[in-house]
Amino acid sequence: MNTDPDWALYRTMLAVIEDGSLSGAARRLALTQPTVARHIDALEAILGADLFIRSQRGLAPTDLALALCPHAAMMASTAAALLRTASGTVGEVAGTVRISASDVVGVEHLLPILVRLRLAHPRLSIELVLTDRVDDLLRREADIAVRNTEPTQGALLARRLPVVELGFHARQDYLERRGVPATIADLANHDLIGFDAETPALRAMLAHLPGIGRGNFALRTDSNLAQLAAIRAGFGIGLCQVMIAQTDPMLVRVLGDITFPLPLWIAMHEDLKTNARCRAVFDALVQGLGDHG
Repeated sequence: MNTDPDWALYRTMLAVIEDGSLSGAARRLALTQPTVARHIDALEAILGADLFIRSQRGLAPTDLALALCPHAAMMASTAAALLRTASGTVGEVAGTVRISASDVVGVEHLLPILVRLRLAHPRLSIELVLTDRVDDLLRREADIAVRNTEPTQGALLARRLPVVELGFHARQDYLERRGVPATIADLANHDLIGFDAETPALRAMLAHLPGIGRGNFALRTDSNLAQLAAIRAGFGIGLCQVMIAQTDPMLVRVLGDITFPLPLWIAMHEDLKTNARCRAVFDALVQGLGDHG
């Protein structure tokens, strides 16, 4: 290796891996396709090895590219964190804060809180990442994360929020057409909305529903937001947060004695607790989400 590759070359490599093509990476990075190609050629020349295998279906990363990918992703997270840190003035609630949360929490709960936060701090900008993946706060993939599992890393400032109650719900007109289930066994005769991937969490839930399995789901999607939308559309019966369903007069809870508690935590890196904008967002989320309890 004759020289240290510029970070921009690794950023381009990462974009090509994620998009699978030069054109996709170019759109992502706001570069021209020839510039992306030159970046890849330059990085391969410096490393002395191929990073991609060209084919009619696009670009497939080599073993070397896949080995470099997590390090490049960490560099990207660090670079983004640096920009967020530099975006505000020390001691002022201004600049950018990146929040990670599940799709339902982000759309149904966080947005009203963020409206109030923006009104109070008009120089504050928010990056909202909707994902069920646990973003690594230690690597600053997000500044603040709202999670359904307890953060275990020792370097995090975490607050436990009130448990969220999940229950079976359906739209009123669906129940008028198909009837109201009186027992768990009756669910087998209904159009159920559930998950696609069979995760440990799904297996744990199904353990409390004898006779019901993944095969009973008439609609399978791993998006909680899509499940909620399907319930609201009248597709069938599914699990959703009781507090959300109570705000929709068309939704009816069924089998009300069956409840699934969903833990809720908010966390950020302890190094950010003295950062004015991160602390303001953290405290606002703790208060806002706590009010739902």
